[in-house]
Amino acid sequence: MKELNVLNNPSEEAFTTYAAKFKALSDTKRLQIINLLCHNGSTCVCDLVDMVGMPQSKLSYHLKILLDANLIKKETKGTWGYYELNDTEVKSLLSDELCCVFVPSCRS
Repeated sequence: MKELNVLNNPSEEAFTTYAAKFKALSDTKRLQIINLLCHNGSTCVCDLVDMVGMPQSKLSYHLKILLDANLIKKETKGTWGYYELNDTEVKSLLSDELCCVFVPSCRS
């Protein structure tokens, strides 16, 4: 994803990109997924199904939104997808207080 220069010259693209990121964060299930990835590190989608307690089809919907917003990363190993938090992106979007809920390593 291209670096955005929002402060000096905000563009329609920058606003659209950040709207998608905040929309992704506005759902409780997606926040739960982010929190689980934060605490468990790279996690197989098969394990996330049980942790979140929803069918894989619904989970995949939420994971796609988080991926499209660049809040999580995906690595494919064989036939399984492994997801992990994109720490850099989350830290750049959240306040210090919220960041520490989702990224414990940022605590002082």
